[in-house]
Amino acid sequence: MSPLFVPGDRPDRFEKAAASGADAIIIDLEDAVAPEKKIEARNNVAKMKALPIPVLVRVNAPASEWHEDDIRALAHAPVHGVVLPKTQNPTEVLAVALALGDRAPVIALIESALGMAQVRDIALARGVKRLAFGSLDFAVDIGCAHIREALLSARSELVMASRLGGMNGPIDGVTTSIDNMQAVEDDAAFACALGFAGKLCIHPKQVEAVRRGFAPTEEELAWAKKIAAAGKDGAVKVGGTMVDAPVRMRAEQILRRAGL
Repeated sequence: MSPLFVPGDRPDRFEKAAASGADAIIIDLEDAVAPEKKIEARNNVAKMKALPIPVLVRVNAPASEWHEDDIRALAHAPVHGVVLPKTQNPTEVLAVALALGDRAPVIALIESALGMAQVRDIALARGVKRLAFGSLDFAVDIGCAHIREALLSARSELVMASRLGGMNGPIDGVTTSIDNMQAVEDDAAFACALGFAGKLCIHPKQVEAVRRGFAPTEEELAWAKKIAAAGKDGAVKVGGTMVDAPVRMRAEQILRRAGL
């Protein structure tokens, strides 16, 4: 999954973003919108027409002065989900679920130590469809560098919480570079290796780089095809290694990522 952010105060970009090749767009009412434009951005969502791909809306955080009005504005808007920023406990998710019902499930964006400490309970909350990592805010909150080593345990916890919640893998945070697509691809591949199933994008150029990062390499695909061709019964030797049920399941996962 490679959802693309678009500022809520730029309705001229909504259709362009929908045509970017992204799996979904996230109309942002939070970080990308200045305080004096919050109401304008909210109104843009309330009156927008349906778009050809899923539309998610990142509302303002539960503790903000704009949150409740944002949720009310989504009651009849053509949206497919809510990205809830700075999610810190299951109660915040439940409030959104009660307000919007099943028509707009929640992607809980974990961006703080408190949210991470409760992420397994959040994953089990009514209305939660996916978890996502607000890695930049999280790094600021705990005072660490925004590098892979410092955030490894947090990413692993999100993967574990998603599994325990019976959901697909979480969505990784953004890569800030909009010029170095190799960095975006490498970050996506790293997230994929940890068990993530998508990555947030902040520029249309990043969408294809994220897709490449989550796609199996030629070596992985060749290995998976070889394992699949060896049959599904018992333990067999393939290329000098023993293949049993867990190895076959891993090969099947790789083939599914390739659409095979």
